Amino acid sequence: MRPFALAFIAAALFWAPAARAEVASSSPTSFVIHAETEIAATPAEVWRNVRRVDRWWNSEHTYSGDASNLRLDARAGGCWCERWGNHQSIEHMRVVMVMERDGVRTLRLAGSLGPLQEMGVTGVMTFTIEPRPNGAKLTLTYRVTGDASLHLDQIAAPVDSVLMEQFERLRRLTSSGTAD
Repeated sequence: MRPFALAFIAAALFWAPAARAEVASSSPTSFVIHAETEIAATPAEVWRNVRRVDRWWNSEHTYSGDASNLRLDARAGGCWCERWGNHQSIEHMRVVMVMERDGVRTLRLAGSLGPLQEMGVTGVMTFTIEPRPNGAKLTLTYRVTGDASLHLDQIAAPVDSVLMEQFERLRRLTSSGTAD
């Protein structure tokens, strides 16, 4: 293969399009965030990296200030937890489903991230990984519901912003080996 062809392929992989993301719907009682991206990596690589939340989640969005304190036990009943010094910990989400059917892998978690936890809302996050001819399609959906007095439609955009930063970091980790 010619050197310029190799350079073009490397650039295409490095400069892969960013994820498509949006607040798919919102109301005073709920919002849905949806993101998807295609990654030039095997579905197995994407699956492995989804479970390595400590490698792609930004430390600025943790309670301990250090993403290396995050763990995701990807089995039903498993915890996406953060544990750090002096016996401090938080359960961010609980794994409610891990499934593979017809080559499509699904990881579903229940819980409310960050300040949503204190608000008493219900959140369900689903990661889906589908094989594609040139890699894998990764989809994330986060559904949040709660009392109308919480005006969830007013916080959907900030939650989307933080979550999409993490989703993009996951895409970069899987595409290039580093989330930064």
